[in-house]
Amino acid sequence: MNDDRPVLLETRGTCMHLTLNRPKALNALSHTMVRLLDEALARAEQDEAIESVLLSGAGERGLCAGGDIRALHDDARASGRASLEFWRDEYRLNARIARFPKPYVALMDGIVMGGGVGVSAHAGIRVVTERSRVAMPETAIGFVPDVGGTGLLAAAPGELGTHLALTGRSVGAADAILCGLADHHVPARLLPALTEALGRQTGPAGPGASVADVVQGFATEPPAGELAAQRDWIDDCYAADTVEDIIRKLRASGVPAARTVADELLTKSPLALKVTLAAVRRAARLAGLEAVLDQEFRVSSRAFEHPDFVEGVRARIIDKDNAPQWKPGSLAEVDDQEVARFFAPLGPGEQELALAPGPADTSARDGQDEQGGQGG
Repeated sequence: MNDDRPVLLETRGTCMHLTLNRPKALNALSHTMVRLLDEALARAEQDEAIESVLLSGAGERGLCAGGDIRALHDDARASGRASLEFWRDEYRLNARIARFPKPYVALMDGIVMGGGVGVSAHAGIRVVTERSRVAMPETAIGFVPDVGGTGLLAAAPGELGTHLALTGRSVGAADAILCGLADHHVPARLLPALTEALGRQTGPAGPGASVADVVQGFATEPPAGELAAQRDWIDDCYAADTVEDIIRKLRASGVPAARTVADELLTKSPLALKVTLAAVRRAARLAGLEAVLDQEFRVSSRAFEHPDFVEGVRARIIDKDNAPQWKPGSLAEVDDQEVARFFAPLGPGEQELALAPGPADTSARDGQDEQGGQGG
């Protein structure tokens, strides 16, 4: 008999195994799932019999494709507020995972996108396989990377994180490790054995090994990635101050792959591109994940209100015509003040996430420094 619970919980030895269990929806996160994960981690933190936590996804396609985009789209169309409460709890879960005091192992097998990155890439031990495809693809649907993703991408070497944030491209195991989104590559065929070994806290490393040693005992070299060989043009082009200048440098680079990226960027929401660039640059200056999440909650709240989000989901997910009508329709039409508004404190009747002890970096001066010249 199939178990239709959205999150499965099983304790194996000293390891609490959490399984995202919506395989037909690629384990997309619902608000219920977020709450169940948070409750399980709170319990595991206090239970002395639990020494580690393992997160995986049901089915063969991936750990998690992100949040339930259709539900978010419907809520936005109806001018609802449920999505903001979902994000509030989701971002708090992301912060809990990052500061979880016991080993937390995330099996990032298959597709890991958006909210899937949030429940895995903040883990203490992150495992990818030859099937992994990791991405923050939000700009394609008129949204902005969240779940701490702007902080993760800001910390990637050189301008790799800016490249991934703006394009939304997915990366495989080697590139996920290079960008700091994962730690170890384990062949997918070995995941059942790794799961069993974590329950017994043994394996190739021998009995009594630490959780980190158990995982390391199964790790192998990943298949070759792509980004290391592209660092020269990525670092040069994405170091520009504005999205327009990035695209100009990509076109002028003489590298065919860079010109392809320039064309690709012009299919994304112009507003989302500019807000994303500002968000990643600001995240690099913020003091810790909590401050990043506070900033992202402000940005998500504003993006949720903007018509590009509904239009992007319609074009990419619902109607699948891949012909979104963005507003504004070009980078030149994006007003710098509109970009800055995404980072401003929330207004009357709105509640800040307020995870960080101090205020998020939202000064008007920073907004001017980052957005100057983007309007042409």
